[in-house]
Amino acid sequence: MKTHGSYQGNQRKDAFNGSDPQHTLTQSGLAIARKRRVHAQFNELQECYLQKRRNGANNLQKQDERDLNIIKREGYTAGLEDFQSVLTTFTRYSELRHGDLFHPANIVSSIEFDRDDELFATAGVSKRIKVFEFSTVVNEPADVHCPVVEMSTRSKLSCLSWNKYSKNIIASSDYEGIVTVWDVNTRQSMMEYEEHEKRAWSVDFSRTEPSMLVSGSDDCKVKVWCTNQEASVLNIDMKANICCVKYNPGSSVHVAVGSADHHIHYFDLRNTSAPVHVFRGHRKTVSYVKFLSNNELASASTDSTLCLWDVKENNLVRIFKGHTNEKNFVGLTVNSEYISCGSETNEVFLYHKAISRPAAWHRFGSTTDIDDTDDDAAAYFISYRLLEE
Repeated sequence: MKTHGSYQGNQRKDAFNGSDPQHTLTQSGLAIARKRRVHAQFNELQECYLQKRRNGANNLQKQDERDLNIIKREGYTAGLEDFQSVLTTFTRYSELRHGDLFHPANIVSSIEFDRDDELFATAGVSKRIKVFEFSTVVNEPADVHCPVVEMSTRSKLSCLSWNKYSKNIIASSDYEGIVTVWDVNTRQSMMEYEEHEKRAWSVDFSRTEPSMLVSGSDDCKVKVWCTNQEASVLNIDMKANICCVKYNPGSSVHVAVGSADHHIHYFDLRNTSAPVHVFRGHRKTVSYVKFLSNNELASASTDSTLCLWDVKENNLVRIFKGHTNEKNFVGLTVNSEYISCGSETNEVFLYHKAISRPAAWHRFGSTTDIDDTDDDAAAYFISYRLLEE
């Protein structure tokens, strides 16, 4: 979801020096919005502040056992810099905007950007992969945006994944269990893998090994594919339906798997006899997993929570609450600082990774606050929204 409205305090000009009065008024409103956000999450930010400063001192003390006062002073300074980064990113965005790009009856299951963030593809129940130019959609508002490429499929689509090396290659998974690799330029399929016995929920290309991709299915199997081979190169049998799979962005052998058993299984593909670690904490099905970095993994569940995990230390970092998700798959997307998801209240939520409560949210078709009720909200839910810097 594109965000906007950053307030640059140092660049603010006085209206009497030739700046637009309306611009000045807008900037003032944004500053007020930022203050409100800080006050609303004051307790969380205070705890984050104390933790950052404690961690700064502890880390420095481990490195150097010199004078204790020097350790405290330099450590607290490092912690303060970390907190400044959190506070800056937490208050950067003031509003979430949306556009009605698609007919509401056409449920969009997946939205994915290409490697250069120039194109994005959508897929869902319409049995079509549609590719749009991002700049055109953003800069040329229209009632209906026409895709630059459209590819028809045999079945409803569940997930897309662009190849991280070849800009023209994209993979899809569908309700018949078929994983297809497409050439966007020719609009033709390059490979079709039909080994899954039930609906395939998720597919993902490796970032470090672009010929490799992984998929997960309701048949309780995770399969690894190579675009140079016609059959799967690896198969992992699990006891529960597989809802999501994701390669670690820094590794071609580490894969996170979310399933109906409420857990995230983290595998090393060089030895799949047992997972490297099983992350336990969700109370219901794990619907999505996404990496913020090589060591940070976010997960979504139908228990109405998101979780942030450290896959290096194998522990739970934080639980995020505020959205509603008890039945549908409402989407999950991340960047290095933020985690975003939909909600069964027809809203989209944005969390900063250091704060457990929402940093921002938007209710579609309503301008009410998060605590207000809307009779129409229960009839809709956000299925997927993509976060952009």
